[in-house]
Amino acid sequence: MGLDYYDILNVKKNATDNELKKCYRKLAMKWHPDKNPTNKNESEAKFKQISEAYEVLSDPQKRAIYDRYGEEGLKGMPPPGTTDGANGSGNFFFNPRDAEDIFAEFFGCSPSEFSSMNRGKSTRFRSDGAGRFFGGFAGPQNVFSSYNEGAGVGGGGQPKKASAVENTLVCSLEELCIGSTKKMKISRNVFNDNGQVIPVSEILKIDVRPGWKKGTKITFPDKGNEEPNLLPADLVFIIDEKPHEVYQRDGNDLIVHQKVSLLEALTGTTLNFTSLDGRDLTIPVTDIITPGYELVITQEGMPITKQPGRKGNLRIIFDVKFPTRLSAEQQSALKRILGD
Repeated sequence: MGLDYYDILNVKKNATDNELKKCYRKLAMKWHPDKNPTNKNESEAKFKQISEAYEVLSDPQKRAIYDRYGEEGLKGMPPPGTTDGANGSGNFFFNPRDAEDIFAEFFGCSPSEFSSMNRGKSTRFRSDGAGRFFGGFAGPQNVFSSYNEGAGVGGGGQPKKASAVENTLVCSLEELCIGSTKKMKISRNVFNDNGQVIPVSEILKIDVRPGWKKGTKITFPDKGNEEPNLLPADLVFIIDEKPHEVYQRDGNDLIVHQKVSLLEALTGTTLNFTSLDGRDLTIPVTDIITPGYELVITQEGMPITKQPGRKGNLRIIFDVKFPTRLSAEQQSALKRILGD
């Protein structure tokens, strides 16, 4: 059996990027060899496994291959019980990076800076002017002591994360039906190499998937402002639905309120709509329509995100318009027709 990367990082198989980062940060800090001088061999092995697991699970391509073929398929090794080396993962071959490189990159410095830091040399850092540091290192301190100083440090010596910044992303029902791509320009404050706060702008691309509902959250990890002694906040966009002139949404269903005359209610009618994906819908109504009558057209609602190819229903709720008055001749005709 190959390595269980999810078990190594103590995460579930549906773990998000943010959850992977959080668990890697905690375990890497705990098992880094420099923090375990009396148990170096075990900590080095554990630290290497943690780094390898994070490298695979944080990369969508590697994670997809691992989820399907396991460690053997990822590394080009023959699965248990086979002798020909065929693993079904194509020509992809994974060779783990150096664990120290991953650690140094994750905590905001180059491998050479990280090495010199651990030898007691001065390296690049970001200071708030009060002896506290953010995102880097100072003087003879190493990564573990620098994260244990100053305000904003949580339990276990880890810096606290700033509260998420939430923004509303308004989408039309058409966009939520067929999908769309939104480009959002954001501005935020970051520290430069000299420890100065500078504004930067960035374009974020949001791929709105067909069937997304109001309240769906799209998270961009660490895209908030950088502040001393705090990990950058996550930037979260929350889907909201723009009102539509014809359709109302109810879960995966679409609702139309349709008025018909008394004559149409009794003798039938034909309804014409334009669907959210641009198709012309012609719907014959042959039943006698009573007030509040509901006609259900299957598979003409919103796409169901978790069931590709499936849609909700279109529900047409009728309101019958009764005449305000009838002439004596009309009353007699109706009595004659409907008298039985």
